[in-house]
Amino acid sequence: MSITQDSSPSKGLHMISLGCPKNLVDSEIMLGQLLKDGYKITDDPEQAETIVINTCSFIDEAKQESVQKILEAAELKGQGSLKNLVVTGCLVQRYKQDLIDELPEVDVFIGSGEFQNIHKIIGSDKKDNFHLPTYLQDEATPRVNTEPFYRAYLKISEGCLKRCAFCAIPKIRGNLKSRRLESIINEAKLLVAGGVQEINVISHDFTDYGWDLRRQDKAAQESPFELLKALSEVPGLKWVRVLYLYPDGITSEMIDLIRDKQSLVPYFDMPLQHINDQMLQSMNRQMTGSEIKAVLQKIRAKIPGAVIRTQFIVGFPGETEEMFEELLEFIREQKFDRVGCFQYSPQEGTSGFKIPETVSQEEKQKRFDKLMTTQMEISRQMHRRFIGQTVEVVVDGESEETELLLQGRMSTQAPNIDGVVLINEGEAKVGEIVRVRITDSHDYDLIGAIQK
Repeated sequence: MSITQDSSPSKGLHMISLGCPKNLVDSEIMLGQLLKDGYKITDDPEQAETIVINTCSFIDEAKQESVQKILEAAELKGQGSLKNLVVTGCLVQRYKQDLIDELPEVDVFIGSGEFQNIHKIIGSDKKDNFHLPTYLQDEATPRVNTEPFYRAYLKISEGCLKRCAFCAIPKIRGNLKSRRLESIINEAKLLVAGGVQEINVISHDFTDYGWDLRRQDKAAQESPFELLKALSEVPGLKWVRVLYLYPDGITSEMIDLIRDKQSLVPYFDMPLQHINDQMLQSMNRQMTGSEIKAVLQKIRAKIPGAVIRTQFIVGFPGETEEMFEELLEFIREQKFDRVGCFQYSPQEGTSGFKIPETVSQEEKQKRFDKLMTTQMEISRQMHRRFIGQTVEVVVDGESEETELLLQGRMSTQAPNIDGVVLINEGEAKVGEIVRVRITDSHDYDLIGAIQK
């Protein structure tokens, strides 16, 4: 993520945001605070007086990318305008002392509970800033929406209740901390007032939203259902898409609401991870394979056109060839619309880190390739069903492949995650929602023409 605003080195700021959309919202809050303090954004790091790198440490590849970006920025020290190299985010929170010891080139390290004070911290004598465990914004928090003007992310909570054996998020971000419902809705209204018509609701687990507040006060209204209902009633919001729902929290009441409210996109982003009961138990997941299948059946029975996106882990300790084949058969049987896959890598601070690995890296790669090949064939079949249909598409602009095509998304295609609709006939403005007749399909993308 980068924004072009000014190329002047005087208080010039270059922001690098890595990782998930939740991290991006944190970056947008830092930008809001720094712009308010007089900084000017530049997309050229060599012209910046201050470079801020918001890091990720979810998997090994993310850690490596974060470290590489820090080292690249550090090379600018003494060469140009750079005076302040600031590193924040999950990598810093997780490995703070190691980074402080090994990266003297970095001027300031800021923990995941202190980033909102970045404008006060830069220029101070304090190199390490880790006083607050968690920070949760409200609607009054300064923020720069770095997404196109018609869409935005809306973060509703921080931290996580779950203790999955492979995930270090609770160690980094802490236990669940939910925002007040009124604050979330007020922010949604502010975003709409600024031109946003598409909101992606983000958290570590949407289905646990409000649990902490209801525990403190039994009369608290905060719940996934009440939040969805309130968002569906915000005037001007055309698409509300929820990212990351755990299947154990998806209720019949919630499915019915999504079915009945036009602005609630029937898009279920559920990280299932596996289907074998032994694997699910080892991963410290909260459901059995049969319970997962029952939830999927309920969604499809109530909303036949619902899009289901999920992700799986291959190579978790103890996964046998038979267990993997059971997972493959499950994928063939369910015909998911979208599937992501991770090769297991042990993460410090998790219960899985203590379990001896039983699957070689070579075998993990083999299983990953087989799973994704299987899903690609399914995705190809699923996309063919759209040929001949006319669907609503929001126009994102010129295609990334060629300026001769426009590019957009159906409501059931999340930005920067799913495929796109390539438009080869007709004209439209960026942010406009148009009707597109699908004429062809690829493995992950669709092709169509705007209908007058």
